[in-house]
Amino acid sequence: MDPLKLDQAALQIQLSRFVETGMQVGATYGLKVLGAIVILIVGWIAAGTVSRAILRAFGRFSRIDQTIVTFTASTAKYAVLTFTLIAVLSSVGVQTTSFVAVMGALGLAVGLALQGTLNHVASGLLLVIFRPFKVGDAIEAAGVAGAVKAITLFTTELATPDNVRVVVPNGAVWGGIITNLSAHTERRIDIEIGVSHQNDIEKVIALLQSIVDAEARVAKQPAPAVIIARLNDSAVVLAIQAWVKTVDVADVRPSLNRAIKDTFTAQGVAFPAPPPGRA
Repeated sequence: MDPLKLDQAALQIQLSRFVETGMQVGATYGLKVLGAIVILIVGWIAAGTVSRAILRAFGRFSRIDQTIVTFTASTAKYAVLTFTLIAVLSSVGVQTTSFVAVMGALGLAVGLALQGTLNHVASGLLLVIFRPFKVGDAIEAAGVAGAVKAITLFTTELATPDNVRVVVPNGAVWGGIITNLSAHTERRIDIEIGVSHQNDIEKVIALLQSIVDAEARVAKQPAPAVIIARLNDSAVVLAIQAWVKTVDVADVRPSLNRAIKDTFTAQGVAFPAPPPGRA
């Protein structure tokens, strides 16, 4: 018998077995993999839909704090994704009960590996519970200043004064000093002005007092004051102390600065001479 024909016959047998095995594997696992992909896509879409639905539904009620709304929407999104992952594993034949048991056994290791992430989640919960700030407040935290746009399960989103989006991990926010610039409806602004010693200081104080009294957005009570803050070798440093509504701080300060400059120029008030070498 021709050895070549034997080899061809053996090759055909092996090839047919390979094709048969491939078809069996495809029939057994192909639909499962396809189903898992479908579940994953549907779950991903559902997570986003649920999150947006919560934002829309609760966003209509002004009495519900937006901080709680955004945090709840974020938590719901990740909850749906978690159930989606379990459903995907179940669809491909992984026993979810065994999976949960294994995850429980590996809980300590996972906790140590993800302690930073878990810290952000815990910090997010603390931010929502104790509420040092809420969505819409202007704050300084983790070295960043801006308006709070959202608090999610892992991060806090800020918009800086020049409208740059900054995402800060919750752990960094909770673990540092938080300055809430919007916590109170009124704030005191302090504006310091250095003038030359040669000026009639009482006249300058009277001019500053008239400027601040003419600003309609400055509160009458507590009454605004002009004081001598300190004395330098080349200047007398005066300070205006005035109370304004928090929402007006950004506008009142530059308005007073311009009024001071125009008035001093018109009245001939001398500013201190620059230090030697900086003229």
